[in-house]
Amino acid sequence: MVGADEALEQLGSLSLRDHSMESVLQTVADLVTQVLPGEIEASISLLAGDRAVTSVFTGILALELDESQYGRGHGPCLHAASTGEVVEVTDARTEERWPDYARVAWERGSGSSLSVPLPIQEQVSGALNLYAREPHGFDAAARAAALRFAPYAAVAVSNMHAYESARSMAENLQAALESRAVIDQAKGILMERYKLTADQAFQTMAAVSMRRNRKVRDIAATLVRTGEFERDG
Repeated sequence: MVGADEALEQLGSLSLRDHSMESVLQTVADLVTQVLPGEIEASISLLAGDRAVTSVFTGILALELDESQYGRGHGPCLHAASTGEVVEVTDARTEERWPDYARVAWERGSGSSLSVPLPIQEQVSGALNLYAREPHGFDAAARAAALRFAPYAAVAVSNMHAYESARSMAENLQAALESRAVIDQAKGILMERYKLTADQAFQTMAAVSMRRNRKVRDIAATLVRTGEFERDG
């Protein structure tokens, strides 16, 4: 079993440049199961608006119980993610808050669970979900470890989310710049070839784009690459 300090050090040393969102989350889930004693399965739920998804999981039981809650629209992991409250089901056989979910949990092999909220961003929240086979699977030490671990997980997920957003924004900006560049090149070719103004050259490409049902960028790229252009009129 890995110590909490060692696990947190591993998590803190992850390089966002070398990992996807999923790989960071999977590392979080895997480390939690190594830190806590007993036969534990873990998952991470992300909640955006009214849509919930299990991003990663360490076993099929965790995935099935997460999805059981999503289908019902309620349950401990959804409550933790949406309210920011730590939620513990100490004994699925006697759980009264979500009896229909608890019955399914017990039938599928989970006697207790612990869901720790992961506040990520305003638009996205989450929960670190731990499922034990036996009732009363989390003692004071286990709860303390999970609560100590969760803030590091939340920071890692939040940073990864910000990194992914920034990278996506950069990629979109780069694509936009490349698109603008090829369109400007094509305009220059048409201006020289047909003695058009810049606006006329663009409108000419736009007309061909509409007639052929192709993007202006694609029309421009073909012209720049091959010199071919079938002008309307």
